Amino acid sequence: MSDHEHHAHDPDHGHGHETAIPEGQDAGTQALAEALRSSFLIVKIVMVLMIVAFFCSGFFTVGASERAVILRFGKTVGGEKALLGPGWHWSFPYPIDEVVRITNSAEQSVETTVGWYYTTPGEDLNDLTGENLPVTQELNPAVDGYVITADQDIVHSRATLYYHLNDPIAYTFDFSNAQLIVQNALNNALLFAAANFKADDILLDHVTEFTEAVQKRATDLTDQYHLGITVDDCTVQSIPPRQLAGVFAAVTDARETSAKAIYQANSDATATQLNAGAEASARTNQAMVASTTYVSLVEADAKRFNELLPEYRTNAALFEQQQINVMMAQVLTNVGDKWFIPESANGKTSQLRLQLNPEPPAPPTEGENQ
Repeated sequence: MSDHEHHAHDPDHGHGHETAIPEGQDAGTQALAEALRSSFLIVKIVMVLMIVAFFCSGFFTVGASERAVILRFGKTVGGEKALLGPGWHWSFPYPIDEVVRITNSAEQSVETTVGWYYTTPGEDLNDLTGENLPVTQELNPAVDGYVITADQDIVHSRATLYYHLNDPIAYTFDFSNAQLIVQNALNNALLFAAANFKADDILLDHVTEFTEAVQKRATDLTDQYHLGITVDDCTVQSIPPRQLAGVFAAVTDARETSAKAIYQANSDATATQLNAGAEASARTNQAMVASTTYVSLVEADAKRFNELLPEYRTNAALFEQQQINVMMAQVLTNVGDKWFIPESANGKTSQLRLQLNPEPPAPPTEGENQ
Protein backbone atom coordinates (compact mmCIF):
# COMPACT_ATOMS: atom_id res chain seq x y z
CA MET A 1 0.00 0.00 0.00
CA SER A 2 1.33 3.33 -0.94
CA ASP A 3 1.70 6.27 1.45
CA HIS A 4 -1.20 8.08 -0.17
CA GLU A 5 -3.53 5.16 0.40
CA HIS A 6 -2.32 4.83 3.96
CA HIS A 7 -3.27 8.43 4.78
CA ALA A 8 -6.57 8.10 3.08
CA HIS A 9 -7.52 5.17 5.27
CA ASP A 10 -6.00 6.49 8.47
CA PRO A 11 -8.90 7.00 10.89
CA ASP A 12 -7.07 9.62 12.94
CA HIS A 13 -6.36 11.70 9.88
CA GLY A 14 -10.06 11.75 9.01
CA HIS A 15 -10.91 13.24 12.45
CA GLY A 16 -8.57 16.20 11.97
CA HIS A 17 -5.95 15.14 14.52
CA GLU A 18 -2.70 16.96 14.02
CA THR A 19 0.37 14.99 13.45
CA ALA A 20 2.75 14.70 16.32
CA ILE A 21 4.84 17.81 17.02
CA PRO A 22 8.44 17.42 17.82
CA GLU A 23 9.40 18.16 21.45
CA GLY A 24 11.42 21.32 20.54
CA GLN A 25 8.49 22.85 18.75
CA ASP A 26 5.96 21.88 21.50
CA ALA A 27 7.80 23.87 24.24
CA GLY A 28 7.98 27.05 22.09
CA THR A 29 4.33 26.84 21.18
CA GLN A 30 3.37 26.33 24.78
CA ALA A 31 5.41 29.41 25.84
CA LEU A 32 3.79 31.48 23.11
CA ALA A 33 0.35 30.41 24.24
CA GLU A 34 1.15 31.34 27.84
CA ALA A 35 2.41 34.72 26.70
CA LEU A 36 -0.74 35.33 24.69
CA ARG A 37 -2.92 34.39 27.62
CA SER A 38 -1.02 36.80 29.88
CA SER A 39 -1.30 39.56 27.28
CA PHE A 40 -5.03 39.08 26.95
CA LEU A 41 -5.41 39.27 30.75
CA ILE A 42 -3.46 42.51 30.89
CA VAL A 43 -5.52 43.91 28.02
CA LYS A 44 -8.71 43.01 29.89
CA ILE A 45 -7.50 44.68 33.08
CA VAL A 46 -6.45 47.78 31.15
CA MET A 47 -9.84 47.91 29.42
CA VAL A 48 -11.66 47.59 32.75
CA LEU A 49 -9.51 50.34 34.24
CA MET A 50 -10.16 52.53 31.22
CA ILE A 51 -13.90 51.95 31.53
CA VAL A 52 -13.77 52.77 35.24
CA ALA A 53 -11.69 55.87 34.56
CA PHE A 54 -14.10 56.87 31.78
CA PHE A 55 -17.10 56.77 34.10
CA CYS A 56 -15.23 58.29 37.03
CA SER A 57 -14.27 61.25 34.87
CA GLY A 58 -17.98 62.10 34.72
CA PHE A 59 -18.00 63.30 38.36
CA PHE A 60 -17.83 67.05 38.78
CA THR A 61 -18.57 69.64 41.44
CA VAL A 62 -20.64 72.82 41.31
CA GLY A 63 -19.47 75.75 43.42
CA ALA A 64 -21.59 77.65 45.92
CA SER A 65 -21.96 80.63 43.56
CA GLU A 66 -22.59 78.50 40.49
CA ARG A 67 -25.28 76.45 38.83
CA ALA A 68 -24.73 73.83 36.13
CA VAL A 69 -26.67 72.29 33.27
CA ILE A 70 -25.87 68.99 31.52
CA LEU A 71 -26.17 69.00 27.74
CA ARG A 72 -26.47 65.57 26.09
CA PHE A 73 -25.82 65.89 22.39
CA GLY A 74 -26.74 69.57 22.67
CA LYS A 75 -30.00 69.18 24.63
CA THR A 76 -30.56 69.81 28.33
CA VAL A 77 -30.97 66.78 30.59
CA GLY A 78 -33.34 66.63 33.53
CA GLY A 79 -36.38 68.63 32.44
CA GLU A 80 -37.53 70.91 35.26
CA LYS A 81 -34.63 69.70 37.41
CA ALA A 82 -32.04 70.43 34.76
CA LEU A 83 -30.50 73.19 36.86
CA LEU A 84 -27.97 71.58 39.21
CA GLY A 85 -27.16 73.18 42.56
CA PRO A 86 -23.88 73.22 44.52
CA GLY A 87 -22.28 69.85 45.29
CA TRP A 88 -21.18 66.67 43.54
CA HIS A 89 -22.85 65.53 40.30
CA TRP A 90 -22.23 63.00 37.56
CA SER A 91 -22.64 62.99 33.80
CA PHE A 92 -21.36 61.03 30.86
CA PRO A 93 -17.93 62.30 29.83
CA TYR A 94 -17.41 64.42 26.76
CA PRO A 95 -18.41 64.11 23.92
CA ILE A 96 -21.62 62.45 25.12
CA ASP A 97 -22.41 65.06 27.75
CA GLU A 98 -21.21 68.61 28.20
CA VAL A 99 -21.39 70.50 31.51
CA VAL A 100 -22.22 74.18 31.19
CA ARG A 101 -21.58 76.23 34.31
CA ILE A 102 -23.69 79.29 35.01
CA THR A 103 -22.50 82.06 37.29
CA ASN A 104 -25.17 82.61 39.89
CA SER A 105 -23.74 85.55 41.81
CA ALA A 106 -26.01 87.45 44.17
CA GLU A 107 -26.24 90.45 41.87
CA GLN A 108 -25.19 91.42 38.36
CA SER A 109 -25.15 94.84 36.75
CA VAL A 110 -24.97 96.63 33.40
CA GLU A 111 -24.36 100.28 32.52
CA THR A 112 -25.76 102.37 29.72
CA THR A 113 -23.67 103.11 26.66
CA VAL A 114 -25.63 106.22 25.66
CA GLY A 115 -26.28 109.63 27.19
CA TRP A 116 -22.81 110.41 28.61
CA TYR A 117 -20.04 112.59 27.20
CA TYR A 118 -16.96 110.98 25.66
CA THR A 119 -14.22 109.92 28.05
CA THR A 120 -11.00 108.05 27.53
CA PRO A 121 -10.20 104.90 29.54
CA GLY A 122 -7.76 106.82 31.73
CA GLU A 123 -10.26 109.49 32.79
CA ASP A 124 -12.24 109.27 36.01
CA LEU A 125 -15.80 108.36 35.07
CA ASN A 126 -16.97 109.08 38.60
CA ASP A 127 -16.17 112.80 38.35
CA LEU A 128 -19.73 114.04 37.82
CA THR A 129 -18.80 117.71 37.77
CA GLY A 130 -16.41 117.32 34.87
CA GLU A 131 -13.93 119.75 36.42
CA ASN A 132 -11.01 117.40 35.88
CA LEU A 133 -11.92 116.68 32.28
CA PRO A 134 -11.11 118.87 29.28
CA VAL A 135 -14.08 120.90 28.09
CA THR A 136 -14.31 121.60 24.40
CA GLN A 137 -15.83 124.79 23.05
CA GLU A 138 -18.84 122.94 21.73
CA LEU A 139 -20.52 119.59 22.16
CA ASN A 140 -19.65 117.09 19.44
CA PRO A 141 -22.64 114.82 18.70
CA ALA A 142 -20.34 112.42 16.86
CA VAL A 143 -18.56 111.38 20.06
CA ASP A 144 -20.45 112.96 22.98
CA GLY A 145 -23.58 111.26 24.17
CA TYR A 146 -26.60 113.06 25.61
CA VAL A 147 -30.35 112.67 26.12
CA ILE A 148 -33.05 114.98 24.81
CA THR A 149 -35.55 116.15 27.41
CA ALA A 150 -39.27 116.89 27.11
CA ASP A 151 -38.59 120.65 26.84
CA GLN A 152 -36.15 120.01 23.96
CA ASP A 153 -33.08 120.57 26.10
CA ILE A 154 -30.09 118.24 26.45
CA VAL A 155 -28.38 116.80 29.52
CA HIS A 156 -25.76 114.13 30.12
CA SER A 157 -27.17 111.11 31.89
CA ARG A 158 -26.16 107.50 32.55
CA ALA A 159 -27.73 104.62 34.46
CA THR A 160 -26.67 101.39 36.14
CA LEU A 161 -29.12 98.49 36.47
CA TYR A 162 -28.70 95.82 39.16
CA TYR A 163 -30.43 92.46 38.74
CA HIS A 164 -30.25 88.76 39.61
CA LEU A 165 -31.20 85.65 37.65
CA ASN A 166 -34.50 83.93 38.38
CA ASP A 167 -34.30 81.61 35.36
CA PRO A 168 -30.61 80.91 34.62
CA ILE A 169 -31.44 78.35 31.90
CA ALA A 170 -33.44 80.85 29.83
CA TYR A 171 -30.86 83.59 30.47
CA THR A 172 -28.01 81.33 29.28
CA PHE A 173 -29.49 79.20 26.50
CA ASP A 174 -32.39 81.18 25.02
CA PHE A 175 -30.23 84.14 24.01
CA SER A 176 -26.84 84.40 22.40
CA ASN A 177 -25.93 87.32 24.71
CA ALA A 178 -28.60 88.08 27.31
CA GLN A 179 -26.47 90.67 29.10
CA LEU A 180 -26.26 92.73 25.91
CA ILE A 181 -30.05 92.61 25.62
CA VAL A 182 -30.37 93.88 29.20
CA GLN A 183 -27.98 96.69 28.38
CA ASN A 184 -29.97 97.64 25.25
CA ALA A 185 -33.17 97.64 27.32
CA LEU A 186 -31.52 100.00 29.83
CA ASN A 187 -30.37 102.31 27.00
CA ASN A 188 -33.92 102.39 25.69
CA ALA A 189 -35.31 103.09 29.17
CA LEU A 190 -32.94 106.04 29.73
CA LEU A 191 -33.78 107.70 26.42
CA PHE A 192 -37.51 107.04 26.83
CA ALA A 193 -37.68 108.44 30.36
CA ALA A 194 -35.65 111.54 29.45
CA ALA A 195 -38.11 112.33 26.66
CA ASN A 196 -40.90 112.54 29.28
CA PHE A 197 -39.12 114.80 31.80
CA LYS A 198 -37.97 118.40 31.60
CA ALA A 199 -34.32 119.27 32.12
CA ASP A 200 -34.97 120.93 35.49
CA ASP A 201 -36.93 117.87 36.62
CA ILE A 202 -34.07 115.53 35.70
CA LEU A 203 -31.39 117.67 37.32
CA LEU A 204 -33.16 119.26 40.31
CA ASP A 205 -36.88 118.94 40.91
CA HIS A 206 -37.82 115.29 40.28
CA VAL A 207 -34.58 113.31 40.36
CA THR A 208 -36.13 110.37 42.24
CA GLU A 209 -39.14 110.20 39.93
CA PHE A 210 -36.85 110.18 36.88
CA THR A 211 -34.82 107.28 38.32
CA GLU A 212 -38.01 105.35 39.05
CA ALA A 213 -39.22 105.93 35.49
CA VAL A 214 -35.96 104.53 34.06
CA GLN A 215 -36.17 101.45 36.30
CA LYS A 216 -39.83 100.82 35.46
CA ARG A 217 -39.20 101.05 31.71
CA ALA A 218 -36.19 98.71 31.95
CA THR A 219 -38.18 96.23 34.04
CA ASP A 220 -41.07 96.24 31.57
CA LEU A 221 -38.76 95.59 28.63
CA THR A 222 -36.82 92.75 30.31
CA ASP A 223 -40.09 91.12 31.37
CA GLN A 224 -41.39 91.46 27.83
CA TYR A 225 -38.28 89.72 26.45
CA HIS A 226 -38.53 86.91 29.08
CA LEU A 227 -34.85 87.20 29.91
CA GLY A 228 -35.19 85.29 33.18
CA ILE A 229 -34.01 88.14 35.42
CA THR A 230 -35.42 90.19 38.29
CA VAL A 231 -34.48 93.87 38.48
CA ASP A 232 -33.34 94.84 41.99
CA ASP A 233 -32.34 98.49 41.70
CA CYS A 234 -31.38 101.26 39.33
CA THR A 235 -29.18 104.34 39.81
CA VAL A 236 -29.11 107.35 37.48
CA GLN A 237 -26.56 110.17 37.36
CA SER A 238 -27.31 113.36 35.43
CA ILE A 239 -25.43 116.61 34.86
CA PRO A 240 -25.94 119.61 32.56
CA PRO A 241 -23.72 119.99 29.50
CA ARG A 242 -20.24 120.86 30.73
CA GLN A 243 -20.00 123.74 28.28
CA LEU A 244 -22.93 125.41 30.12
CA ALA A 245 -21.87 124.59 33.67
CA GLY A 246 -21.57 128.29 34.62
CA VAL A 247 -25.03 129.14 33.28
CA PHE A 248 -26.62 126.20 35.07
CA ALA A 249 -24.80 127.15 38.28
CA ALA A 250 -26.20 130.70 38.06
CA VAL A 251 -29.69 129.35 37.44
CA THR A 252 -29.29 126.99 40.39
CA ASP A 253 -28.22 129.85 42.66
CA ALA A 254 -31.18 131.92 41.52
CA ARG A 255 -33.53 129.02 42.17
CA GLU A 256 -32.08 128.50 45.64
CA THR A 257 -32.44 132.21 46.45
CA SER A 258 -36.00 132.17 45.19
CA ALA A 259 -36.75 129.01 47.14
CA LYS A 260 -35.37 130.56 50.35
CA ALA A 261 -37.43 133.73 49.85
CA ILE A 262 -40.57 131.71 49.18
CA TYR A 263 -39.86 129.51 52.19
CA GLN A 264 -39.37 132.56 54.42
CA ALA A 265 -42.55 134.15 53.09
CA ASN A 266 -44.49 130.97 53.68
CA SER A 267 -43.04 130.74 57.19
CA ASP A 268 -44.06 134.33 57.94
CA ALA A 269 -47.51 133.76 56.49
CA THR A 270 -47.92 130.63 58.56
CA ALA A 271 -46.78 132.41 61.73
CA THR A 272 -49.14 135.34 61.04
CA GLN A 273 -52.04 132.98 60.42
CA LEU A 274 -51.27 131.07 63.60
CA ASN A 275 -51.07 134.27 65.65
CA ALA A 276 -54.26 135.64 64.11
CA GLY A 277 -55.98 132.34 64.71
CA ALA A 278 -54.82 132.26 68.33
CA GLU A 279 -55.96 135.86 68.91
CA ALA A 280 -59.29 135.24 67.22
CA SER A 281 -59.75 132.13 69.31
CA ALA A 282 -58.92 134.04 72.50
CA ARG A 283 -61.37 136.83 71.65
CA THR A 284 -64.01 134.34 70.72
CA ASN A 285 -63.52 132.51 74.00
CA GLN A 286 -63.62 135.80 75.91
CA ALA A 287 -66.82 136.81 74.16
CA MET A 288 -68.34 133.42 74.88
CA VAL A 289 -67.47 133.74 78.57
CA ALA A 290 -68.90 137.27 78.75
CA SER A 291 -72.00 136.16 76.91
CA THR A 292 -72.46 133.21 79.23
CA THR A 293 -71.94 135.42 82.30
CA TYR A 294 -74.37 138.07 81.08
CA VAL A 295 -77.01 135.50 80.24
CA SER A 296 -76.53 133.94 83.68
CA LEU A 297 -77.00 137.34 85.34
CA VAL A 298 -80.09 138.11 83.29
CA GLU A 299 -81.52 134.71 84.09
CA ALA A 300 -80.80 135.28 87.81
CA ASP A 301 -82.51 138.72 87.73
CA ALA A 302 -85.45 137.30 85.87
CA LYS A 303 -85.73 134.50 88.39
CA ARG A 304 -85.55 136.96 91.29
CA PHE A 305 -88.17 139.28 89.69
CA ASN A 306 -90.46 136.32 89.10
CA GLU A 307 -90.10 135.34 92.75
CA LEU A 308 -90.95 138.90 93.93
CA LEU A 309 -93.83 139.36 91.52
CA PRO A 310 -96.45 137.61 93.73
CA GLU A 311 -95.55 139.86 96.67
CA TYR A 312 -95.88 142.97 94.53
CA ARG A 313 -99.26 141.89 93.27
CA THR A 314 -100.47 141.22 96.82
CA ASN A 315 -99.61 144.72 98.20
CA ALA A 316 -97.78 146.99 95.85
CA ALA A 317 -97.40 149.91 98.32
CA LEU A 318 -96.01 147.74 101.06
CA PHE A 319 -93.70 145.99 98.60
CA GLU A 320 -92.38 149.31 97.35
CA GLN A 321 -91.81 150.57 100.88
CA GLN A 322 -89.92 147.40 101.77
CA GLN A 323 -87.73 147.67 98.72
CA ILE A 324 -87.06 151.35 99.46
CA ASN A 325 -86.04 150.52 102.99
CA VAL A 326 -83.72 147.80 101.80
CA MET A 327 -82.15 150.07 99.20
CA MET A 328 -81.82 152.99 101.67
CA ALA A 329 -80.13 150.70 104.15
CA GLN A 330 -77.61 149.73 101.51
CA VAL A 331 -77.05 153.30 100.35
CA LEU A 332 -76.81 154.88 103.83
CA THR A 333 -74.67 152.21 105.39
CA ASN A 334 -71.54 154.39 105.67
CA VAL A 335 -73.28 157.76 106.21
CA GLY A 336 -72.69 159.53 109.62
CA ASP A 337 -75.83 161.71 109.90
CA LYS A 338 -79.12 160.60 108.45
CA TRP A 339 -82.34 162.54 107.97
CA PHE A 340 -85.49 160.94 106.79
CA ILE A 341 -88.19 163.30 105.40
CA PRO A 342 -91.46 161.50 105.03
CA GLU A 343 -93.91 162.54 102.38
CA SER A 344 -96.43 165.14 103.56
CA ALA A 345 -100.01 164.10 103.94
CA ASN A 346 -101.34 166.69 101.51
CA GLY A 347 -98.91 165.57 98.84
CA LYS A 348 -97.02 168.83 98.79
CA THR A 349 -93.27 168.97 98.52
CA SER A 350 -91.54 169.05 101.83
CA GLN A 351 -88.77 171.53 102.48
CA LEU A 352 -85.73 170.98 104.59
CA ARG A 353 -84.09 174.07 106.05
CA LEU A 354 -80.74 173.87 107.85
CA GLN A 355 -79.24 176.73 109.82
CA LEU A 356 -75.51 176.55 109.65
CA ASN A 357 -73.55 178.62 112.22
CA PRO A 358 -70.35 180.36 111.05
CA GLU A 359 -67.17 178.57 111.75
CA PRO A 360 -65.90 179.43 115.26
CA PRO A 361 -62.68 181.47 115.31
CA ALA A 362 -59.47 179.63 115.93
CA PRO A 363 -57.97 180.04 119.46
CA PRO A 364 -55.14 182.58 119.66
CA THR A 365 -51.62 181.33 119.55
CA GLU A 366 -49.04 181.93 122.31
CA GLY A 367 -47.45 184.79 120.48
CA GLU A 368 -50.69 186.63 119.95
CA ASN A 369 -51.58 186.42 123.70
CA GLN A 370 -48.36 188.21 124.53
